[in-house]
Amino acid sequence: MVYSPQTPEGGSILERKKYAAAFLAAEGALYAAFLALDLTGRGGRSVPVKYAGILLCLGFSLLARVKWGGDRLVPVALTLTAGADWFLLVRNDHYALGIALFLCVQTAYYLRLRRMGAGSGWPLRSALALGAGLGLYALDMASPVNLLAGLYFSQLASNTVLAWTVEGRPGRLFAVGLTLFVGCDLCVGLFNALPPSSPLYPAVAVGMWFFYLPSQALITLSALTEKEETP
Repeated sequence: MVYSPQTPEGGSILERKKYAAAFLAAEGALYAAFLALDLTGRGGRSVPVKYAGILLCLGFSLLARVKWGGDRLVPVALTLTAGADWFLLVRNDHYALGIALFLCVQTAYYLRLRRMGAGSGWPLRSALALGAGLGLYALDMASPVNLLAGLYFSQLASNTVLAWTVEGRPGRLFAVGLTLFVGCDLCVGLFNALPPSSPLYPAVAVGMWFFYLPSQALITLSALTEKEETP
């Protein structure tokens, strides 16, 4: 018998890959299930499936943190995300609270980006926030909820730009995840702005979660460390 030693580091990497593959397989099954429901006009039945996908992201991020020393801010952000989706998706009420929780999510992601080496981006963040507010006033849409949503989206957009400046695999996964997050929220904005009779309405109704769950899955995977850390 030939003995082939395996380092703890290699075994840990293999273990992480197996868990990540299982996570992606489970998310893929949930993704296919709710898209099938949405595309066949049974979107109301897809709510538990969609929320299960978010809870699975949260669970995997916690596993990554405890088992492999993954990023500590991603579980915090995904906990807030689950709270926001509880109000906006499951209960479909308390919209201001849901949006405020998503704003807290972007604050956590900004702190993560700074830890990953991104610049402060304050000129961009301030300009986008001001532009969102002025745009809503110009469109006569400056309700408290809309202004809160505009502030949240400005922070998501600036975080997305900053994420593309971060090097390494976690940074790339995070950047793609945030970009898909932007795609989701653009669909949300169109969904709320367009009349149901618009030919684009069915597309953006499906597009919200078409972009959203993949974005959360990629952000979750970005919590894994790129390589083994020496204690």
